[in-house]
Amino acid sequence: MACTTILVGKKASFDGSTLIARNDDSPSGSFHVKKLVVVNPKDQPRHYRSVLSHVEIDLPDNPLRYTSMPNVDKSEGIWAAAGINEDNVAMTATETITSNPRVLGADPYVRFIPAKGNAKEIKGGIGEEELVVLVLPYIHSAKEGALRLGSLIEKFGTYEPNGIAFSDKDEIWWLESIGGHHWIARRVKDDEYVIMPNQFGLDRFDLEDAIGAGKENLCSKDMPEFITENHLNLNMDGKFNPRLAFGSHDDSDHVYNTPRAWFMARYFNPRTFKWEGDGADYTPESDDIPWSLKPERKITVEDVKYILSSHFQGTEFDPYSKLNSPKKGLYRPIGISRTSFMSIAQIRSGLPKEAQAIEWICYGSNVFNAIVPLYANMAKAPDYFGKTTLDVTTDSFYWSSRLIGALADPHFGRCGVLIERYQNAVANQSHAFIDKYDKDFAAKKENPADLIKKANDEISAMAYKETEKALNSVLYEVSCQMKNGFNRSDN
Repeated sequence: MACTTILVGKKASFDGSTLIARNDDSPSGSFHVKKLVVVNPKDQPRHYRSVLSHVEIDLPDNPLRYTSMPNVDKSEGIWAAAGINEDNVAMTATETITSNPRVLGADPYVRFIPAKGNAKEIKGGIGEEELVVLVLPYIHSAKEGALRLGSLIEKFGTYEPNGIAFSDKDEIWWLESIGGHHWIARRVKDDEYVIMPNQFGLDRFDLEDAIGAGKENLCSKDMPEFITENHLNLNMDGKFNPRLAFGSHDDSDHVYNTPRAWFMARYFNPRTFKWEGDGADYTPESDDIPWSLKPERKITVEDVKYILSSHFQGTEFDPYSKLNSPKKGLYRPIGISRTSFMSIAQIRSGLPKEAQAIEWICYGSNVFNAIVPLYANMAKAPDYFGKTTLDVTTDSFYWSSRLIGALADPHFGRCGVLIERYQNAVANQSHAFIDKYDKDFAAKKENPADLIKKANDEISAMAYKETEKALNSVLYEVSCQMKNGFNRSDN
């Protein structure tokens, strides 16, 4: 998927929580319809068969309950995308990344080959279709997630390059697949954040730690030999840069990927580096923008939502700008029309276990939507989030969000203030609900399961009310701009 990811360590976040967030963007020309689902242990398959690659895998008999965001249309498989399990471990999968011919020549992708004539089919490896289903129900920490997925890649192979994040209340781990059977993973520093467009990201890695103690770095068992035998280390200074070894260096990156990294880093570190003009440390087309940085201030949920909704505001590249610049729309923005959903997994400390995990969710183009928090340890998703079908209806948060975006986009100048009011109204009330129910959890006022249901139902009702209000306002405004309007009254 063409996505954007941001990860925030617990000492870099506003409240000491870990935050992992990703825009799940549909392929060009597609709009994947999504819904929130809670998968209970009895509903988790014990034997999995991929729709796309036909790979078959036996699964453990002790799955945890977990949330997921599958496709409503199951013709291409589940595509669970993101979720949090009952042990408060989160996973988001995947950020489609890049590779290069040297890597793929040495370790080709494991692709499905259908039967033809007398030749039997050859099963492919694992991919984005199933990664959450294969990993999230069976892990009890972020590091376990990296280790389990890494072992699956080594055993079954993969048919595509992906980046995957795992988090718990203490740690975040980021894994990147390399070729068909290799991978590396690194622990995100507590006081740093990570920015990931659709390209190989890791730019520093401790191989000695990865093949030894594995405290901060992990990798496939034969990684040192794989690098040496295939002459993949391109550094001149004796250090090892995985991005140079395993990633891409294409002209398309300078339109599609590096500008997004530039805008994100520029937002969180505006004074650390010079971002524009003569002598800039980094430009939108720089290949060496750091994978992780220490922010100049602590990062909030609202910051994450803003940056994953961004369209190069305040620059000449903004497609909505009133400036008549030839560079308008030059680069791929982060907030685009074909976003299916965005989730932020917030795993917190200092609360009862049942209340530690919050899953912030929004659907459609992030420029025009509002993000809503739900307590993740729920038994069932609220209907407004979970009963989405392929038919357009305002009874679905997904479809209402899509409608608002489609209506408002051509009239950005007139509808911008309406969208801003909507987003602020939902954000303000969301924090009030979380504050209220966190106190109830801490005071043990009710059974935790009952409190979670009550909280999520109230938050869902608020989201429905504010979304309907925003849709009404936007529809009225854009109706007034229809080209067949006429000012003289008929009565």
